[in-house]
Amino acid sequence: MKSEELLLKRIQELTALYEISRCLASNLDLTSSMNQILGILSEKLSMNRGTITLYDKSQGQLEIKAAHGLTRAEIGRGKYKIGEGVTGRVLETGEAMLIPNIEKEPLFLNRTQARRDWERSNISFICVPIKIKGETLGVLSVDQLFSGKQLTLQDDLRLLSIVASLIGQNLKIHMIINSEKEDLLQENRILVSELKEKYHIQNIVGNSKPMLEIYKCIERIAPMRSTVIIRGESGTGKELIAHAIHYESPRANKPFIKISCAALPEALLESELFGHEKGSYTGAIETVKGRFELADGGTIFLDEIGDISLLIQIKLLRVLQERRFERIGGTKTIASDFRLIVATNRNLEQAVSEGKFREDLYYRLNVVPIFVPPLRNRPEDVPMLLDFFLKKYNYENKTNYKFSSESIEKLIECPWFGNVRELENTIERTLVMAQRSIISADEISLPLKLNPSTALLETRFVDKPQDVSSQSSQNTLQEIEKQKILKVMEQCGWVQVRACQILGITPRQLGYKLKKYKIEYKKTFL
Repeated sequence: MKSEELLLKRIQELTALYEISRCLASNLDLTSSMNQILGILSEKLSMNRGTITLYDKSQGQLEIKAAHGLTRAEIGRGKYKIGEGVTGRVLETGEAMLIPNIEKEPLFLNRTQARRDWERSNISFICVPIKIKGETLGVLSVDQLFSGKQLTLQDDLRLLSIVASLIGQNLKIHMIINSEKEDLLQENRILVSELKEKYHIQNIVGNSKPMLEIYKCIERIAPMRSTVIIRGESGTGKELIAHAIHYESPRANKPFIKISCAALPEALLESELFGHEKGSYTGAIETVKGRFELADGGTIFLDEIGDISLLIQIKLLRVLQERRFERIGGTKTIASDFRLIVATNRNLEQAVSEGKFREDLYYRLNVVPIFVPPLRNRPEDVPMLLDFFLKKYNYENKTNYKFSSESIEKLIECPWFGNVRELENTIERTLVMAQRSIISADEISLPLKLNPSTALLETRFVDKPQDVSSQSSQNTLQEIEKQKILKVMEQCGWVQVRACQILGITPRQLGYKLKKYKIEYKKTFL
């Protein structure tokens, strides 16, 4: 070969290698990049009918994964067992093979039937292994016009070995990515399964009549798409119910997106809900998807919906009507298939009458309402909650505390203005400060407003200031409560039912206090 021809060939080889390297670096799709590589070899180096065959362990054979210049039928026929033909032999030995003239090579099977008989005398066949860490995973092969010059074919063999090495490295990267992707998918499946178990309806604690009605409602509405509004005081477990609805629904494997509307200012809330385009405002350095877009196929939970501004209410109304929206600063309309669950502790009816909440949005949201009663209205749930939180914190802290019967009675009697959340905090605080394995009633540390005696005084027992002004400054709050109960009992002729009506407590609570303060009927005659 003349020096000019050799120089031109080297330039062509370097150009081909450069384009192949750029292709592998810029294309994350393995099949697409392999097809582009074979196209470059054909265009730049006249290496025709190139194929990349990879070993399929499940099938126990080599199959063509990428080809250039072959029909679908020819590709479909390109399957080889280990050791079968030239391709199978290269996979088996891990060594390249150079066939100067395929017409004279018995190992060449022409399995694809891509070469007609009259062409076979003009074709050379080069076949090199694709390896990863010494393991042969596939084969790269091309046809080259038969020149009779062994040196030229050796140069082609050397070049193809370099290309096969590049393909092997790219294949290794994709295998790592696919392995990590599968690990992430498996981890996601495990997490979803754990969340389903955690937020299963059976894991919501409480067996009072109102809670049983809520369970039935969750089972009925979970399979539907209807909007749900959960109403109740803070700390009653509205978010837990929203989770249960989602994970009991067909959307359980899709995202559950939560946002607290009260925690964000109007401008930031709008961006969080609808997303924004790059450059839409100062600081918007990239395009960001909103929560409605992220919730596509799943559920979006808007907590404290009663706190959103009128501007956001207008935009939210459109999203609920059309299930379409635009990002801030964008013009493209985005569709999202989501289920909406909202929650609030506010009186929306009053807000509507005061003009603070849109009436049309109220009716859009108020499709399936769920009312979660406060804990003080379902005291029969308190023992179950006590047991649940006791086990939880005993497990976390590796302790074995128990409550005495008196301490349980004390906790049951509390009105729990902070509901389940306040009860949980009290249990955790008590266990942290406990000094004995059996926790007595005196060891329970209640916030002042939740102390049974002071709570009753503040909400039910306090009359005019002169009723207690004569009491000694040394009297304790418990003594004040004792005197109040005694006074009411005397007024009622010791009829406990009438006394309970005046005091606003249950017969069980009254009985406990009479026993606690040792108040007996005979004391009225002293």
